[in-house]
Amino acid sequence: MALRVVKAHAYGNDFLLAAMGDVAAVADLPALARTLCARHTGIGADGLMLVSPTPRGAATRLLNADGSRSEISGNGIRCVVAWLARHRNLGAGTTVVIDTEAGERPVEIFSRVGARILCRAAMGPARDVREETLDVAGVPVRCVVLNMGNPQCVVLGDAASVSVPRLHSVGAALAIHPRFPEGTNVELATVEAPYRVRILIWERGVGPTEASGTGACASAVAAATFAGASGTMDVVAPGGTQRVEVTTEQVWLTGWAEVIGHIEWWGMP
Repeated sequence: MALRVVKAHAYGNDFLLAAMGDVAAVADLPALARTLCARHTGIGADGLMLVSPTPRGAATRLLNADGSRSEISGNGIRCVVAWLARHRNLGAGTTVVIDTEAGERPVEIFSRVGARILCRAAMGPARDVREETLDVAGVPVRCVVLNMGNPQCVVLGDAASVSVPRLHSVGAALAIHPRFPEGTNVELATVEAPYRVRILIWERGVGPTEASGTGACASAVAAATFAGASGTMDVVAPGGTQRVEVTTEQVWLTGWAEVIGHIEWWGMP
């Protein structure tokens, strides 16, 4: 038997999309996610999105590359919208509602060119935003802790502090810190200008990623709240730049996603 999956990505943050009905008989979905997402022995992705179409859009469930559950992915839901746009021939001006474990997220399509869409997602308000000092290997690290539908930990600093070695030390340690019993996504962030923030991401259950939608939102909230950034800013990650607008009622995320193609995986039992 073969499992048909669609591969899509947003700024290099890549996902495999599979129909929920096609995996209904799979007893161990975390193991399936680990197998499919393995970079060298599987298809390769940051996560597995299980999708069930609805009249307004789709219901989703997300498993990280290590098989762990994630409530939502800002880039992942845009990948689902890109697939729906191609599957249903949706164009600019269409709003699609994606149901996630963090709640409904409306996504408006701004434009569509081939398999790529540009869209703006209502990501919900940032919750429980506060500063905390956490111990990392005996060193106090000042963090902004918040929830963007999933747990986030943003470490603000100067440009030198946003480095790959520090991501692999501080970022990796914070992702599994006892403060976060279910783990957390971590962003190292620096405010380069009032309208621009640069980040590196260590994603819970994945590790370093090229981009993160919820991570971009969390970094923008932290920068606007504690570092004097504007309420509207570009958030620059290794994979590219997304636009984030922060208000007390809503955080808006604008960026693109594209469908790469479909694959038949022959490992189904």
